[in-house]
Amino acid sequence: MRRIDTPEILDSDACSREEVQAVLKVITSINRRFGGVSTTQRMVERVARVAKVRQLSLLEVGAGSGEVPEIVRQNVAQRISLEVTLLDRAHSHLVSTNGSTAGNRSVVAEALSLPFSNNSFDLVSCNLFAHHLQPHDLAAFVREGIRVSRMALLINDLVRHPLHLALVYASLPLMRNRVAWLDGLTSVRRAYIPREIRSMITSTLASNQRQLEISRHYLFRMGVIVWKKPQ
Repeated sequence: MRRIDTPEILDSDACSREEVQAVLKVITSINRRFGGVSTTQRMVERVARVAKVRQLSLLEVGAGSGEVPEIVRQNVAQRISLEVTLLDRAHSHLVSTNGSTAGNRSVVAEALSLPFSNNSFDLVSCNLFAHHLQPHDLAAFVREGIRVSRMALLINDLVRHPLHLALVYASLPLMRNRVAWLDGLTSVRRAYIPREIRSMITSTLASNQRQLEISRHYLFRMGVIVWKKPQ
């Protein structure tokens, strides 16, 4: 299935704040049910286990209102203390319907030019963000994520596949939000596959200085861990 990169409606800034929040609510539901939360949680737990730490700071890029890292933070709280900072290019994405950002620090900034010094966070993470980027921009984001992180960059994203696209086509009655449904179709078409991600990251970073782990997860999700140093 060939990658087709077309803009998503939510990225156009044409939606009202109410429309944005309605779409983000659907995305949150998808993340809860279909592997979004569990994929990020497994990667966070993997890093904590390998690094033998019980406390981590995490910068979530393209965070929206931050439900995924917040749910992960709650889920791992008895084992790992996770301090979350949210970053998004639009303030309207960061603020949830109740006017809060889940108690986390939030920053409005661009993902390709993170406003932080080197090694500012243990982890830099993103969920459903990588497929929005063209290959050269994804390479720039990987470099920025590695620069700002102390331990690893985590990428949680969709896997492009014809069956995945068919499932999204069939989901309209369940979504009940046409913008979210149309953006879902676009997201699958522009998503990468593990082989493409591996090729881009290894060509961007010196392979002898970085260790890359790519795992497949429930319902066409992949988790990517780019370690800051070989493990």
